[in-house]
Amino acid sequence: MIQAITDRRSIRKYQERFVPKSMIEEIIRAGMLAPSAKNRQPWKIVVVTGGAKEGMLAVLSEGLERERKEPFLAESAGYLDGAEYTFSIMRQAPAVIFIINPLAKKFGSPLSEEERIAEICNTQSIGAAIENMILTATDLGLGSLWICDTFFAQKELDRWLNAEGELFAALAIGYAAEAPNARPRKDEKDIIEWREC
Repeated sequence: MIQAITDRRSIRKYQERFVPKSMIEEIIRAGMLAPSAKNRQPWKIVVVTGGAKEGMLAVLSEGLERERKEPFLAESAGYLDGAEYTFSIMRQAPAVIFIINPLAKKFGSPLSEEERIAEICNTQSIGAAIENMILTATDLGLGSLWICDTFFAQKELDRWLNAEGELFAALAIGYAAEAPNARPRKDEKDIIEWREC
């Protein structure tokens, strides 16, 4: 798995090649094995492939149209080009996996201190599950992209997915049609502080 960590890249171009269901199931099982706070396992997975992608793409288009007129986030207008690019990636990827936090409160709901702590813990747990999934995809010879900016169509996707909780992220999965170089990382001396006796 260390090799998968080294080899993993964010893939934004995919081949028009079918991904076997068994591989997607293996990726999801790896996510389900992630550690989670209080063993809450705060995830629900929706996989979109084949003809079902047409419905997803229609919903994404609807979200982009609404976003142009009535942004979900007040300052999101400057990110519409990025949203369009994300949409194009989701269009070409053979499979899109949506990760939903069924324990999350809807956006705008007030949170008590206890609920806020639970949200932080659940967010960490879902992040661990997604990391397991993208590393497994790499190990299987597939490319993936962890998509966080689904917010341009959050309302529309929440309605379409019809799941309790909140959409957390999406993963594009498929055979890579590109081989990007590793992106630069911060130097260890700038991020690690040792405190020893």
